[in-house]
Amino acid sequence: MSLRDALRIPASRITDERVYLERRRLLQTLAAAPALALAGCAEAEPPAPPKVTVTPEQARSGFRTTETLTRFEDVSSYNNFYEFGTGKADPSNARKTLKTSPWSVVVGGECAKPGRIALEDLVKGLTPEERVYRLRCVEGWSMVIPWLGVPLGQVLKKFEPTSKAKYVAFTTLADPVQMPGVRYRSINWPYREGLRIDEAMHPLTLLATGLYGKPLPQQNGAPLRLVVPWKYGFKSIKSIVEIMFVEKMPETAWHDLQPSEYGFFSNVNPNVDHPRWSQKTERRIAGTQSKLFAERIPTRMFNGYADQVASMYAGLDLKKWY
Repeated sequence: MSLRDALRIPASRITDERVYLERRRLLQTLAAAPALALAGCAEAEPPAPPKVTVTPEQARSGFRTTETLTRFEDVSSYNNFYEFGTGKADPSNARKTLKTSPWSVVVGGECAKPGRIALEDLVKGLTPEERVYRLRCVEGWSMVIPWLGVPLGQVLKKFEPTSKAKYVAFTTLADPVQMPGVRYRSINWPYREGLRIDEAMHPLTLLATGLYGKPLPQQNGAPLRLVVPWKYGFKSIKSIVEIMFVEKMPETAWHDLQPSEYGFFSNVNPNVDHPRWSQKTERRIAGTQSKLFAERIPTRMFNGYADQVASMYAGLDLKKWY
């Protein structure tokens, strides 16, 4: 099935997330088949937390993690998307108002083939991939999410960026009719983000169109969002309508609002505190009915992706360029 078709799957044909998780558990359990006969004699135990099968190559690449997935219910209900309000539950209202089809993206700036392109054409010819990434919010909470999407670098190459393209700037839709939060100046709308060109072209950087095997929910940035797993979550801009190749470092929404707290790079770094709180630990979303957060865990440099990305910052003062 093409991505064009995937984006048009009727709700009646979408796999329920519980079935999705059970399928993963079944595949893992089949490998331990000799133990099943004995297990059947014991009192039934609660189902094990979902795990993801990981090959050594995937582990080295960073494209997968064996950590427990955050429940779909939490991924889709605990969000920051200020275009719909500043409360964590406010973005859930996006499913009532945000229209995601048809959708197009303007691509321009320092490239040979600028233009406005429909979403299905933007990703045409690229095979969607599942990437299971950690997501670390600058606020100190984290999730583990199975995304579906295409490598950003492969998309950008279609537009043939020139040698002047040192950065890539992204812009979110800002429609006060569909997005009631835009009516209030909590941020200088539209929401803007940016990456250095090598960061944008890095294999880990993903243009996501789905999660848990489904098209992206509106509250998670439908129909197209960025996922940069080694950076704080606000760098992974949602509902993208513009991508520009630029020569100078672009201004970004949170840096524009409070530059002393939100730097351009925003790499996850436990050694650089936010001015108002420590970044040494994080609260993983627990994924249980009884509580939202699990116990605190140590935050890892580059969110655990140092082996893949640290070389891009060799010689850069990561405290100054936070």
